[in-house]
Amino acid sequence: MAYVEHVVASPLVCCTWEQWTGAPHAQRVVPDACVDLIWSGESLTIAGPDTRARLVELAPGARIVGVRLRPGVAGAVLGLPATELCDEAPDADDVVDRESVERLLGELHAGGDPHAILMRAIARRADRAPDALVAAAIAALNHPEARVAAVADDLGVSARQLQRRVAGAVGYGPKLLARVLRFRRLQALAAPRTGELVDLALDAGYADQAHMTAEVTRLTGLSPVRFLKDRTPTTA
Repeated sequence: MAYVEHVVASPLVCCTWEQWTGAPHAQRVVPDACVDLIWSGESLTIAGPDTRARLVELAPGARIVGVRLRPGVAGAVLGLPATELCDEAPDADDVVDRESVERLLGELHAGGDPHAILMRAIARRADRAPDALVAAAIAALNHPEARVAAVADDLGVSARQLQRRVAGAVGYGPKLLARVLRFRRLQALAAPRTGELVDLALDAGYADQAHMTAEVTRLTGLSPVRFLKDRTPTTA
């Protein structure tokens, strides 16, 4: 199995990616607050924001190409509340209009670079800007000491308003988003170094190692040691 990402300088997309399998493979997908548009070589799916780990069975010889949207832009790009995609991976024509999907499938089947084709499709759908308040909330919630109530106060909205706008753009509310962002910080810290789990936990913003263990297990279905050893690093 091989997996590669191409970082993209875009306000909507964080990367395109590609995966090949030489043998049957069970891919563990974990929460990252992102939504992906995925081309399997035959069909288009939209992988919604996950709240828990799931296993995707990949056939031998598969080549899969995807575009990963930045957290908080899915609602604007797809034109529907991202909550409707939470923990789902529907066919693209169940989410966006059939005419657009058929045009995109025609381009993909005709050949050419699927990364570029999918990127153009995302750009065509970006007819409104992502919610600037959600972007500010994501940035604020990505700090280890962030608290949802304080973020709402700083942004001048009620906790209920923040919940509604973040959920509509991301797929779930700010409390779960803060947990997922903390989990992403842990993965980024663990990528270039090996260290004591307690140090990684504190640096990522967990209260202690036990807190990290409980959270990582809940989000991935694996212990932190097992997950950090086996994971495929991504730019999500």
